[in-house]
Amino acid sequence: MSPTAFREQDHAAMRLAIEASRQALASGDNPFGATLASPEGQVLHTARNNQNTTRDCTGHAEMVLVREASAALGPEALRGATVFASGEPCAMCAGAMFWAGIARVVYAASQQDIAQALGGPQLATPCADLLAQACPPVAVQGGLLRAEAAAALRGA
Repeated sequence: MSPTAFREQDHAAMRLAIEASRQALASGDNPFGATLASPEGQVLHTARNNQNTTRDCTGHAEMVLVREASAALGPEALRGATVFASGEPCAMCAGAMFWAGIARVVYAASQQDIAQALGGPQLATPCADLLAQACPPVAVQGGLLRAEAAAALRGA
C-alpha cells in the first residue's frame, strides 16, 4: 500500500505511536512506541518501550503493547487487530504479534532508519519477510509517517 493509500485513522494511530516513542526517549528508554487498533480502526491501547526503566531486554514497545493490551482488554481484543509501530518490528516482536493473533502490522521508520539513527546491534530480518511465512498470514505495510518517526528516533 502506498503512503497515500493509508486511511486517516491509520495516520492518527501512528501519530500516537510516534508520540509514545518520544515519551519513551524522554523517560530514558529507547525511542519506540506502538498502538493497537481494532479491525474497525478504533484505538484500543498505546504503549512505549521500557527496556531501560524496567531492566527488561524484551521491553520493546510491541511486546509491552501485547502484554498490556492482553491483560487489560483480554487476548480476544488482539485477534484480527492492527499494530502501528513507530519503528519496524524486530523478529521477537513480529513473533509475539503473530502469536497474539494480530492481522496487520504498520510501521513508520524502517530498520535502516533505526540503524542510522541509533546504531548498535541489529537483528536485520525484515518484518515483512518473517511474517510472510506466517500461517495465517499477517499483512505488513511500512513507511507511514516515516519522516516523523525517524525524527523522533534522533530526538528531534
